[in-house]
Amino acid sequence: MNFVFDFGAVLFTWEPVRLVEAALREHAPTPASAKALAHAIFSHDDWHGFDRGTVSFDDVLARTTARVGVPATALDALLAPIGERLTPMAQTVQLLSDLRTRRDLHGDIRLFYLSNMPEPYARVLERKHDFLQWFDGGIFSGDVKLTKPDPAIFELLAARHGLAAERTVFIDDLAGNVEAARRLGWHGVHFTSPTQGIAEILALLPAATGVNDTHRNL
Repeated sequence: MNFVFDFGAVLFTWEPVRLVEAALREHAPTPASAKALAHAIFSHDDWHGFDRGTVSFDDVLARTTARVGVPATALDALLAPIGERLTPMAQTVQLLSDLRTRRDLHGDIRLFYLSNMPEPYARVLERKHDFLQWFDGGIFSGDVKLTKPDPAIFELLAARHGLAAERTVFIDDLAGNVEAARRLGWHGVHFTSPTQGIAEILALLPAATGVNDTHRNL
């Protein structure tokens, strides 16, 4: 079985409103204004182009500055260090560790990632977090000029690594991305919390015996 993990809000924290509250309080002093500003920054086509690798950091900074009215210096202070601020989620990283152990012992599963991630942030994660080396492969959107939920990015991962749809589980916090994978015949887990997501992932594991760890007979 192949398990394909999204990163943001699955393996790493992704809380845009809190990022805005921390970096742009002067420009978004209330929870409502922070939520609106986060939406304007991170849900716009400019940001999606940055995710896709078709808009550079300098361009997304300039375009967003002009559009939302926040000074470039303040917006840069929000956006430039995001890669450094993505914090691993302990429960799912532990799950990933346990899955790696099972893979290495039994060889009945493989581990991949498929993340909408701008190239600058992807390089930071690769440098900072050794557990990315546990994966058998993966794709960052910024490296291939494709983003979820475009079926082409799922098909590219499958082609690169020989993933059979019926033996592949995709895990993502966005329902639309999960549905895109399901339309290709993949299994899907809509990850809304570590407790819920991990339980659904464990339920999809092929049966194994003689493996003892923190996640029952993982």
